[in-house]
Amino acid sequence: MRQIVLLLICAVAFMIGHAYAHLTEHASTQTNIGVTNPSYRFIAHHEKTPDTQLTSGQGALKFKVLYTRDHFPAEVVAAIDKAHGGFDVDRREGKGETYFALPGVGIIQISADLKTTQLIETPAALKEANAHYVTVWSTTAGPPYLSFPANDVGKIFTTTLDGKLVHTLGAPDAMTDFKHQAVNTYFSEGGKFVPTGITHVDGMLYVTTGYSDLDYILGAKLTSLEPLEASWYPLAFGGKGDEPGQFGTGHHITVPYGTNRLDASDRANAEIERYSPDGTYLETLPLIKGSFPCSIDYEAGYAVVACLFGPDQKKGAPLYILEGNNLVSTVMLKEELGVETFQHLHGAVIRKIDGKFYIIAQSWNPGDIIILEQVM
Repeated sequence: MRQIVLLLICAVAFMIGHAYAHLTEHASTQTNIGVTNPSYRFIAHHEKTPDTQLTSGQGALKFKVLYTRDHFPAEVVAAIDKAHGGFDVDRREGKGETYFALPGVGIIQISADLKTTQLIETPAALKEANAHYVTVWSTTAGPPYLSFPANDVGKIFTTTLDGKLVHTLGAPDAMTDFKHQAVNTYFSEGGKFVPTGITHVDGMLYVTTGYSDLDYILGAKLTSLEPLEASWYPLAFGGKGDEPGQFGTGHHITVPYGTNRLDASDRANAEIERYSPDGTYLETLPLIKGSFPCSIDYEAGYAVVACLFGPDQKKGAPLYILEGNNLVSTVMLKEELGVETFQHLHGAVIRKIDGKFYIIAQSWNPGDIIILEQVM
């Protein structure tokens, strides 16, 4: 009997122990879910959040996102979706500020170290227009200026760096005698003046007109510095076409710092057309076909080209980085950096600060702004 009782006690103890073990195992499983589930959610969240350490580019010229639109004042953020312009940098010794403008906001200055932004009081006529690029320029005898080609109103606005309007250049009229009869005929027949880009060399302003059937670069000469005055000059060159020195769409124009060479973006022909200040065609820098270069900017032996499209239009447009005339890196903001608004690029400038390169870029349709930092 005692043996039977002992056997029964052992059996009950085994059953109780088994049940306890089962309950403990179940409780442990629930606890583990409570511990591991947040870890799982964290991993999933990490995968879905844009990674600010993503890089794009090749070799030593890889870039990551440093600042997005949230880095800028609320007024810029509210208006940036409609941005249709670009930048220029004050590259005078000891400077480095970047300028651009937005309709309804006016002139905007990004500090030389890229950390702060200043809104500059802007005259109403310029503030309400679309500043399709900007150039920072000065003469040896005068202060620096900002000139804005307003493509929507057909005017060139020139201000001081603090926003004072000092000159407005309107469309050429039928009495302006350009050295190309095609230009004279265009304006005499009522053709619209649609400036797309502007730059300055030695007392001359050079204006691209690629948003019209004209598509010549026109010259305007400074006739006075105090007060600032300028008038149209007979110089005109380029013209619409696909021959060397002609334009599919003449867009942005600039002078590589330290030179007198004019470099104009030929969007439809995927080229940069180069000229001397007297309008003599020098050479063509071919880019990848289908890239539609909108702007080009130079610093420290490198250049950045902002493209409206890329060869594969299913992907976002590329930023091309050139060393001399050679393509050395391609930065894909949408495809590789995950910035969805950068399907089309419209303007970019390159800066070198404390030995590191930075790129300020603007997209179009929708507009957006971003600052990239070189990954060292």
